[in-house]
Amino acid sequence: MSLTSYYDMSKVEREKTLRLIEKLGIDAESPDLFFLSMIHSSYANEQRQAGRKIDSNERLEFLGDAVVDLLVCDVLYRNYPDASEGVMSKVKAAVASEKVLSMMAREYELSEHLFLGKGEEITGGRERDSILADAMEALIGAVYLSKGFEEVKRIFGERFVHYSKLVMEGKLLFDYKTALQEITQERFKVLPDYEVSMKKNNYFEVKVYINGKLYGKGKGRSKKEAEKRAAEEAYKALKDE
Repeated sequence: MSLTSYYDMSKVEREKTLRLIEKLGIDAESPDLFFLSMIHSSYANEQRQAGRKIDSNERLEFLGDAVVDLLVCDVLYRNYPDASEGVMSKVKAAVASEKVLSMMAREYELSEHLFLGKGEEITGGRERDSILADAMEALIGAVYLSKGFEEVKRIFGERFVHYSKLVMEGKLLFDYKTALQEITQERFKVLPDYEVSMKKNNYFEVKVYINGKLYGKGKGRSKKEAEKRAAEEAYKALKDE
């Protein structure tokens, strides 16, 4: 991995990187790592075309992914001594998901520290879940390399405890279709019935019925997306009953 030296950064790059380090509240001996964590491949490609030697955050993201898994496992093992391996696996998958990581990235306002190519900038990449989640993993990887696992726990541990608790309590779900199926089978001994009621302007609208009663509606550009949203609404309605 080749790093762009702190002294080779532009003024804007240095300022954005230093603000990120200050936000984390750490004394970073390697600002280069934190700059690297925010470099999307589109930015790196543009810079390389201009003759600059610069890498993207992809390798750092790969490392951060493993650190996130370890941190979530550590949280679950220490805080839920009665949880089975199967339960912990499901919770880990949810907490280490793109959705949660992108939510955390927004909490840390990482979008304002990202370096994106012009194309990604124009098409809204700064708010795209996948880009934010990757940056979050890369940032965690940078903290791990720079300061070690204990510092990762100090900075990010509380947030992973928070999201683990929400998932454990059923307050944060991403596979609502499966969750809805489980609750309808348990309560009513039936499966939910999904009905595609409209396809207009490239949008699908899906309604979900249980025993003939409408519990949720969802709209999306694909049938799958609309079903997921309908299932989420129906699941929350059943939980409230």
